[in-house]
Amino acid sequence: MAGARLASRLTHSPAHQLSRTAAAAAAAAAASWRRRRDSVSLPRGSVSRMSCSVGSSKVTRVLFCGPYFPASTIYTKEYLQSYPFIEVDEVGLEQVPDVIQNYHICVVKNRRIDSDIIAKATQMKIIMQYGVGLEGVDVNAATEHKIKVARIPGSKTGNAVSCAEMAIYLTLGVLRKQKLMDNAVNQKDLGSPTGETIFGKTVLILGFGAIGVEIAKRLKPFGVKILATKRNWSLGSLSCDIEGLVDKKGGPEDMYELAGEADIVITCLLQTSETGSYLVNIARGRLLDYKVVFDHLESGHLGGLGIDVAWTEPFDPNDPILKFSNVILTPHVAGVTEYSYRTMAKVVGDVALQLHSGEPFTGIEFVN
Repeated sequence: MAGARLASRLTHSPAHQLSRTAAAAAAAAAASWRRRRDSVSLPRGSVSRMSCSVGSSKVTRVLFCGPYFPASTIYTKEYLQSYPFIEVDEVGLEQVPDVIQNYHICVVKNRRIDSDIIAKATQMKIIMQYGVGLEGVDVNAATEHKIKVARIPGSKTGNAVSCAEMAIYLTLGVLRKQKLMDNAVNQKDLGSPTGETIFGKTVLILGFGAIGVEIAKRLKPFGVKILATKRNWSLGSLSCDIEGLVDKKGGPEDMYELAGEADIVITCLLQTSETGSYLVNIARGRLLDYKVVFDHLESGHLGGLGIDVAWTEPFDPNDPILKFSNVILTPHVAGVTEYSYRTMAKVVGDVALQLHSGEPFTGIEFVN
């Protein structure tokens, strides 16, 4: 239905050219945007000098894929509402291949953008994520079609902070047995269940990037021992001074050894798996082997599971793994906060304005 409405609007719109009045308004709005942009401190370290333009007399069109993560579209529309030369649309996931040829920027969210879809994107300049995950984009195909692919670095937008807070929430929820507490309230019970403290625990953070660092900062005051893995521990690869933050460092090859020492494992990885007494995953659902996790929950080897990302999304609410009383699932909202989403809306909006005017892009990181 969304695709049909969009097709109707594109078919019956007067033209892609702005009228003289609209063009004048666009020029004034662009000038206003430049003044406002220049007065705002943009994130450092995330500026690309690559620039291109769709032509100042045309409408620049931004496509958001699918209805999930609705605040991304809403906030971006709000940010751009004063700019008539930027059009922001959202269509259903299945409609994306039918309309993508009409757009210059595509915000993929959880839509897979394969080579067939990219081949149809004849006006596309930038494919980007409202965040960092680009696993679903065929970057090689985009490169072949001279389309840039970009992410929004989490350390610059509050996304890393938001995800770190969710990791702490899930960890505490699993330790204090959130599901059993809900049951106790419903049954008018008191003083049950008996939970565990995070104090004195050993926590392994798999992937000590921007999110991992923010988790460690928040965990340390709880009185925990922190283990962490990272491919490269050189000073240049770290976002801050971690002196005193990590008690034991390792590489990916040390993951299983360190997991054996940990009471809690928190995954912040792009790619890997596995387990500890308690397991928290805020990265990607398929990092974990479903059967292994299920079997360890069933045997009691895994004391609890807190996940914000699932093996398939949206996840089946009737899946057997959710029957365990020590499993907590949240609906992929670790990075979805007012702060991070408003900040990323500004980044997307500014990218659209910069594309329209041919100015260098800011706030994004290209991967091709």
